[in-house]
Amino acid sequence: MYAILDIETTGGKFNEEGITEIAIHKFDGHEVVDTFISLINPEQPIQEFVVRLTGINNKMLRNAPKFYEVAKRIVEITKDCIIVAHNSAFDYRILRTEFERLGFDFERNTLCTVELSQQLILDQPSYSLGKLTKALGIPITERHRANGDALATIQLFKLLLAKDTEKSIIQSSIKYFDRRLEKEKLNNLINEIPNVLGIFYVHDTNGKVIFIGKGKNIKAEINNLFIKTTRRAVKIQERAVSVSYNKTGNELFTRLKFYLELESISPKFNFRKTFKINEDNFNNDNFIIIEKGREIEENAIILIENNVVISYGYTNLAFQEDNIEILKTVLTSIKENEIAKSIVKNYLNKSKVKKIVRF
Repeated sequence: MYAILDIETTGGKFNEEGITEIAIHKFDGHEVVDTFISLINPEQPIQEFVVRLTGINNKMLRNAPKFYEVAKRIVEITKDCIIVAHNSAFDYRILRTEFERLGFDFERNTLCTVELSQQLILDQPSYSLGKLTKALGIPITERHRANGDALATIQLFKLLLAKDTEKSIIQSSIKYFDRRLEKEKLNNLINEIPNVLGIFYVHDTNGKVIFIGKGKNIKAEINNLFIKTTRRAVKIQERAVSVSYNKTGNELFTRLKFYLELESISPKFNFRKTFKINEDNFNNDNFIIIEKGREIEENAIILIENNVVISYGYTNLAFQEDNIEILKTVLTSIKENEIAKSIVKNYLNKSKVKKIVRF
Protein backbone atom coordinates (compact mmCIF):
# COMPACT_ATOMS: atom_id res chain seq x y z
CA MET A 1 0.00 0.00 0.00
CA TYR A 2 1.21 3.48 -0.87
CA ALA A 3 0.47 6.96 0.46
CA ILE A 4 1.08 9.31 -2.46
CA LEU A 5 1.37 12.85 -1.17
CA ASP A 6 2.42 16.41 -1.81
CA ILE A 7 3.07 19.20 0.67
CA GLU A 8 3.25 22.97 0.28
CA THR A 9 5.19 24.95 2.87
CA THR A 10 5.84 28.48 4.08
CA GLY A 11 9.43 28.44 2.83
CA GLY A 12 12.17 29.77 5.07
CA LYS A 13 15.13 28.30 6.92
CA PHE A 14 15.87 24.57 6.87
CA ASN A 15 13.74 22.66 9.41
CA GLU A 16 11.86 25.83 10.33
CA GLU A 17 9.30 25.66 7.51
CA GLY A 18 5.64 25.11 8.29
CA ILE A 19 3.08 23.19 6.23
CA THR A 20 0.43 25.27 4.44
CA GLU A 21 -1.31 22.50 2.49
CA ILE A 22 -1.22 18.72 2.29
CA ALA A 23 -2.80 16.14 0.00
CA ILE A 24 -2.54 12.39 0.63
CA HIS A 25 -4.00 9.66 -1.58
CA LYS A 26 -3.89 6.09 -0.28
CA PHE A 27 -3.16 3.93 -3.32
CA ASP A 28 -3.28 0.14 -3.46
CA GLY A 29 -1.33 -0.17 -6.70
CA HIS A 30 -4.47 0.02 -8.82
CA GLU A 31 -6.73 2.73 -7.45
CA VAL A 32 -7.06 5.34 -4.73
CA VAL A 33 -8.87 3.93 -1.70
CA ASP A 34 -8.73 6.92 0.66
CA THR A 35 -7.95 10.63 0.42
CA PHE A 36 -7.10 13.47 2.77
CA ILE A 37 -6.69 17.06 1.51
CA SER A 38 -6.45 20.13 3.71
CA LEU A 39 -5.03 23.60 4.06
CA ILE A 40 -2.96 23.92 7.24
CA ASN A 41 -2.45 26.98 9.43
CA PRO A 42 1.36 27.00 9.86
CA GLU A 43 1.24 29.60 12.64
CA GLN A 44 3.98 31.55 10.88
CA PRO A 45 4.12 33.93 7.89
CA ILE A 46 4.47 32.57 4.35
CA GLN A 47 7.47 33.73 2.35
CA GLU A 48 6.44 36.15 -0.39
CA PHE A 49 7.98 34.09 -3.19
CA VAL A 50 5.95 31.07 -2.00
CA VAL A 51 2.74 33.12 -2.12
CA ARG A 52 3.51 34.01 -5.73
CA LEU A 53 4.34 30.38 -6.56
CA THR A 54 1.38 28.64 -4.92
CA GLY A 55 -1.25 31.35 -4.59
CA ILE A 56 -1.67 30.39 -0.93
CA ASN A 57 -1.54 33.44 1.37
CA ASN A 58 -1.76 34.04 5.10
CA LYS A 59 -5.37 35.21 4.92
CA MET A 60 -6.48 31.92 3.32
CA LEU A 61 -5.00 29.95 6.23
CA ARG A 62 -6.38 32.04 9.09
CA ASN A 63 -9.24 29.61 9.81
CA ALA A 64 -7.50 26.45 8.54
CA PRO A 65 -6.77 23.66 11.06
CA LYS A 66 -3.39 23.67 12.74
CA PHE A 67 -1.11 20.70 12.21
CA TYR A 68 -1.84 19.07 15.57
CA GLU A 69 -5.52 19.03 14.63
CA VAL A 70 -4.91 16.90 11.52
CA ALA A 71 -1.92 14.89 12.77
CA LYS A 72 -4.01 11.87 13.82
CA ARG A 73 -5.65 11.69 10.37
CA ILE A 74 -2.23 11.80 8.69
CA VAL A 75 -0.97 8.97 10.91
CA GLU A 76 -4.06 6.88 10.13
CA ILE A 77 -4.05 7.32 6.35
CA THR A 78 -0.32 6.60 6.05
CA LYS A 79 -0.23 3.66 8.48
CA ASP A 80 1.39 0.54 6.92
CA CYS A 81 2.00 2.55 3.72
CA ILE A 82 5.10 3.49 1.78
CA ILE A 83 5.14 7.25 1.33
CA VAL A 84 5.53 8.19 -2.35
CA ALA A 85 6.35 11.74 -3.42
CA HIS A 86 8.22 13.64 -6.10
CA ASN A 87 11.37 14.40 -4.09
CA SER A 88 10.20 12.35 -1.13
CA ALA A 89 13.21 13.39 0.98
CA PHE A 90 11.73 16.90 1.20
CA ASP A 91 8.13 15.94 1.97
CA TYR A 92 9.14 13.23 4.46
CA ARG A 93 11.53 15.62 6.25
CA ILE A 94 8.82 18.27 6.55
CA LEU A 95 6.32 15.75 7.95
CA ARG A 96 8.82 14.31 10.44
CA THR A 97 9.74 17.82 11.60
CA GLU A 98 6.10 18.71 12.25
CA PHE A 99 5.56 15.48 14.21
CA GLU A 100 8.78 16.01 16.18
CA ARG A 101 7.36 19.36 17.33
CA LEU A 102 4.48 17.37 18.76
CA GLY A 103 6.83 14.89 20.42
CA PHE A 104 5.87 12.04 18.05
CA ASP A 105 8.20 9.84 15.97
CA PHE A 106 6.67 9.62 12.50
CA GLU A 107 8.44 6.74 10.75
CA ARG A 108 7.50 5.50 7.31
CA ASN A 109 9.34 3.88 4.42
CA THR A 110 9.60 6.12 1.36
CA LEU A 111 9.86 6.05 -2.43
CA CYS A 112 10.95 8.97 -4.59
CA THR A 113 9.40 9.32 -8.07
CA VAL A 114 12.31 11.55 -9.13
CA GLU A 115 14.81 8.74 -8.47
CA LEU A 116 12.52 6.11 -9.99
CA SER A 117 11.97 8.21 -13.11
CA GLN A 118 15.71 8.62 -13.58
CA GLN A 119 16.02 4.82 -13.64
CA LEU A 120 12.89 3.93 -15.61
CA ILE A 121 12.33 6.93 -17.92
CA LEU A 122 15.74 7.65 -19.37
CA ASP A 123 17.24 10.66 -21.15
CA GLN A 124 14.78 13.30 -20.01
CA PRO A 125 16.07 16.90 -20.11
CA SER A 126 14.42 17.56 -16.72
CA TYR A 127 12.94 15.43 -13.97
CA SER A 128 11.01 18.23 -12.29
CA LEU A 129 7.37 17.26 -11.87
CA GLY A 130 6.07 19.96 -14.22
CA LYS A 131 8.45 19.30 -17.10
CA LEU A 132 8.47 15.52 -16.73
CA THR A 133 4.70 15.15 -16.68
CA LYS A 134 4.40 17.53 -19.65
CA ALA A 135 6.88 15.39 -21.61
CA LEU A 136 4.84 12.29 -20.73
CA GLY A 137 1.48 13.84 -21.55
CA ILE A 138 0.25 13.76 -17.94
CA PRO A 139 -1.98 16.77 -17.22
CA ILE A 140 -1.54 18.83 -14.06
CA THR A 141 -4.30 21.03 -12.76
CA GLU A 142 -3.35 23.54 -10.07
CA ARG A 143 0.41 23.26 -10.40
CA HIS A 144 2.20 23.98 -7.09
CA ARG A 145 -0.93 23.16 -5.14
CA ALA A 146 -0.79 20.02 -3.01
CA ASN A 147 -3.67 18.10 -4.61
CA GLY A 148 -2.82 19.06 -8.18
CA ASP A 149 0.75 17.86 -7.77
CA ALA A 150 -0.30 14.75 -5.82
CA LEU A 151 -2.76 13.70 -8.55
CA ALA A 152 -0.06 14.13 -11.19
CA THR A 153 2.33 12.07 -9.04
CA ILE A 154 -0.25 9.27 -8.90
CA GLN A 155 -0.37 9.10 -12.71
CA LEU A 156 3.42 9.21 -12.91
CA PHE A 157 3.71 6.44 -10.31
CA LYS A 158 1.25 4.25 -12.22
CA LEU A 159 3.46 4.63 -15.28
CA LEU A 160 6.57 3.76 -13.27
CA LEU A 161 4.88 0.66 -11.83
CA ALA A 162 4.07 -0.50 -15.37
CA LYS A 163 7.60 0.18 -16.63
CA ASP A 164 9.19 -1.81 -13.79
CA THR A 165 8.24 -5.08 -15.49
CA GLU A 166 10.32 -7.29 -13.19
CA LYS A 167 9.15 -5.40 -10.09
CA SER A 168 12.72 -5.15 -8.89
CA ILE A 169 13.69 -1.49 -9.38
CA ILE A 170 10.88 -0.06 -7.27
CA GLN A 171 11.42 -2.66 -4.56
CA SER A 172 15.14 -1.97 -4.40
CA SER A 173 14.53 1.80 -4.31
CA ILE A 174 12.50 1.80 -1.10
CA LYS A 175 14.20 3.81 1.62
CA TYR A 176 13.44 2.09 4.91
CA PHE A 177 13.08 4.37 7.92
CA ASP A 178 15.33 2.01 9.89
CA ARG A 179 17.89 2.21 7.03
CA ARG A 180 18.19 -1.58 6.93
CA LEU A 181 19.53 -1.79 3.36
CA GLU A 182 21.96 1.05 3.91
CA LYS A 183 23.22 -0.51 7.15
CA GLU A 184 23.76 -3.81 5.34
CA LYS A 185 25.69 -2.01 2.59
CA LEU A 186 27.86 -0.17 5.11
CA ASN A 187 28.54 -3.32 7.12
CA ASN A 188 29.75 -5.03 3.96
CA LEU A 189 32.09 -2.11 3.26
CA ILE A 190 33.46 -2.18 6.81
CA ASN A 191 34.08 -5.93 6.66
CA GLU A 192 36.45 -5.46 3.70
CA ILE A 193 38.83 -3.23 5.68
CA PRO A 194 41.63 -4.61 7.93
CA ASN A 195 42.57 -3.40 11.41
CA VAL A 196 45.68 -1.48 10.35
CA LEU A 197 47.28 1.93 10.69
CA GLY A 198 46.63 3.95 7.57
CA ILE A 199 44.33 6.05 5.44
CA PHE A 200 40.95 5.20 3.93
CA TYR A 201 39.02 6.66 1.01
CA VAL A 202 35.23 6.65 0.62
CA HIS A 203 34.14 6.55 -3.04
CA ASP A 204 30.79 7.42 -4.62
CA THR A 205 29.02 5.64 -7.47
CA ASN A 206 31.41 7.23 -10.00
CA GLY A 207 34.49 6.14 -8.06
CA LYS A 208 35.21 9.69 -6.95
CA VAL A 209 36.75 10.11 -3.49
CA ILE A 210 34.22 12.01 -1.34
CA PHE A 211 35.95 11.57 2.04
CA ILE A 212 39.42 10.72 3.34
CA GLY A 213 40.02 9.47 6.87
CA LYS A 214 42.98 8.20 8.86
CA GLY A 215 43.69 6.34 12.07
CA LYS A 216 45.68 3.77 13.99
CA ASN A 217 42.86 1.33 13.24
CA ILE A 218 41.11 2.37 10.03
CA LYS A 219 38.45 -0.33 10.36
CA ALA A 220 37.37 1.23 13.66
CA GLU A 221 37.52 4.73 12.15
CA ILE A 222 35.28 3.74 9.23
CA ASN A 223 32.87 2.07 11.63
CA ASN A 224 32.70 5.28 13.69
CA LEU A 225 32.03 7.30 10.54
CA PHE A 226 29.24 4.97 9.43
CA ILE A 227 27.37 5.05 12.76
CA LYS A 228 27.40 8.84 13.17
CA THR A 229 24.10 10.65 12.70
CA THR A 230 25.33 14.15 11.83
CA ARG A 231 24.10 15.59 8.52
CA ARG A 232 27.56 15.35 6.98
CA ALA A 233 28.07 11.73 8.10
CA VAL A 234 24.64 10.67 6.82
CA LYS A 235 25.38 12.22 3.42
CA ILE A 236 28.66 10.28 3.26
CA GLN A 237 26.87 7.07 4.24
CA GLU A 238 24.20 7.57 1.59
CA ARG A 239 26.74 8.17 -1.17
CA ALA A 240 29.31 5.54 -0.14
CA VAL A 241 29.62 2.77 -2.72
CA SER A 242 33.13 1.53 -2.03
CA VAL A 243 36.00 2.08 0.39
CA SER A 244 39.69 1.71 -0.44
CA TYR A 245 42.66 2.08 1.87
CA ASN A 246 46.44 2.43 2.13
CA LYS A 247 48.54 1.00 4.93
CA THR A 248 51.14 3.52 6.05
CA GLY A 249 53.21 1.64 8.62
CA ASN A 250 53.87 4.63 10.87
CA GLU A 251 52.20 7.74 12.26
CA LEU A 252 54.44 10.23 10.43
CA PHE A 253 53.54 8.80 7.01
CA THR A 254 49.88 8.66 8.03
CA ARG A 255 49.83 12.38 8.77
CA LEU A 256 51.94 13.32 5.77
CA LYS A 257 49.96 11.32 3.23
CA PHE A 258 46.62 12.35 4.74
CA TYR A 259 47.22 16.08 4.56
CA LEU A 260 48.94 15.98 1.17
CA GLU A 261 46.02 14.05 -0.32
CA LEU A 262 43.46 16.34 1.30
CA GLU A 263 45.20 19.16 -0.52
CA SER A 264 45.43 17.41 -3.89
CA ILE A 265 42.08 15.55 -3.95
CA SER A 266 39.87 18.03 -2.03
CA PRO A 267 37.14 15.50 -1.09
CA LYS A 268 33.65 17.01 -0.89
CA PHE A 269 32.91 16.01 2.69
CA ASN A 270 36.21 16.71 4.44
CA PHE A 271 36.32 19.94 6.42
CA ARG A 272 38.58 22.47 4.78
CA LYS A 273 40.96 23.95 7.35
CA THR A 274 43.80 26.36 6.82
CA PHE A 275 47.00 24.47 7.58
CA LYS A 276 49.26 26.32 10.00
CA ILE A 277 52.67 26.55 8.40
CA ASN A 278 55.74 25.99 10.59
CA GLU A 279 58.35 28.30 9.06
CA ASP A 280 61.24 27.04 11.20
CA ASN A 281 64.09 25.38 9.35
CA PHE A 282 65.39 21.91 10.12
CA ASN A 283 68.64 21.56 12.08
CA ASN A 284 70.24 20.17 8.93
CA ASP A 285 69.61 21.08 5.30
CA ASN A 286 70.07 17.60 3.82
CA PHE A 287 69.00 14.36 5.46
CA ILE A 288 66.86 11.25 5.15
CA ILE A 289 64.26 10.15 7.67
CA ILE A 290 63.91 6.38 7.94
CA GLU A 291 60.80 5.07 9.64
CA LYS A 292 59.02 1.74 10.04
CA GLY A 293 57.51 0.49 6.79
CA ARG A 294 54.28 -1.34 6.07
CA GLU A 295 55.86 -4.78 6.17
CA ILE A 296 58.85 -6.44 7.82
CA GLU A 297 62.16 -5.40 6.22
CA GLU A 298 60.51 -2.42 4.51
CA ASN A 299 61.44 1.15 5.40
CA ALA A 300 59.47 4.35 4.98
CA ILE A 301 61.69 7.11 3.61
CA ILE A 302 61.36 10.91 3.58
CA LEU A 303 63.99 12.87 1.66
CA ILE A 304 64.86 16.42 2.74
CA GLU A 305 67.18 18.38 0.47
CA ASN A 306 68.20 22.05 0.85
CA ASN A 307 65.83 22.26 3.81
CA VAL A 308 62.85 21.21 1.64
CA VAL A 309 60.84 17.98 1.92
CA ILE A 310 61.02 16.83 -1.68
CA SER A 311 59.79 13.21 -1.73
CA TYR A 312 58.63 10.21 0.25
CA GLY A 313 57.92 6.51 -0.23
CA TYR A 314 58.93 2.98 0.69
CA THR A 315 61.98 0.85 0.00
CA ASN A 316 63.31 -2.51 1.17
CA LEU A 317 66.67 -2.37 -0.57
CA ALA A 318 69.66 -0.92 1.30
CA PHE A 319 71.46 0.22 -1.86
CA GLN A 320 68.46 2.39 -2.76
CA GLU A 321 68.67 4.11 0.60
CA ASP A 322 72.42 4.66 0.18
CA ASN A 323 72.14 6.28 -3.23
CA ILE A 324 70.38 9.66 -3.33
CA GLU A 325 69.85 9.64 -7.11
CA ILE A 326 68.19 6.20 -6.98
CA LEU A 327 66.07 7.35 -4.05
CA LYS A 328 64.85 10.36 -6.03
CA THR A 329 63.70 8.00 -8.77
CA VAL A 330 62.00 5.55 -6.42
CA LEU A 331 60.28 8.03 -4.13
CA THR A 332 57.14 10.07 -4.87
CA SER A 333 57.71 13.79 -5.37
CA ILE A 334 55.93 16.25 -3.09
CA LYS A 335 54.36 19.40 -4.52
CA GLU A 336 52.96 20.89 -1.31
CA ASN A 337 56.42 21.39 0.21
CA GLU A 338 55.40 23.90 2.89
CA ILE A 339 52.67 21.64 4.26
CA ALA A 340 55.01 18.63 4.15
CA LYS A 341 57.76 20.55 5.91
CA SER A 342 55.38 21.68 8.67
CA ILE A 343 54.08 18.15 9.23
CA VAL A 344 57.56 16.66 9.39
CA LYS A 345 58.96 19.50 11.52
CA ASN A 346 56.08 19.31 14.01
CA TYR A 347 56.39 15.54 14.23
CA LEU A 348 60.15 15.63 14.84
CA ASN A 349 59.65 18.21 17.59
CA LYS A 350 57.41 15.80 19.53
CA SER A 351 58.30 12.27 18.47
CA LYS A 352 61.25 10.04 17.70
CA VAL A 353 61.80 8.35 14.36
CA LYS A 354 63.62 5.11 13.61
CA LYS A 355 66.70 6.73 12.05
CA ILE A 356 67.99 9.98 10.54
CA VAL A 357 70.81 9.89 8.00
CA ARG A 358 72.51 13.21 7.17
CA PHE A 359 74.35 13.74 3.91
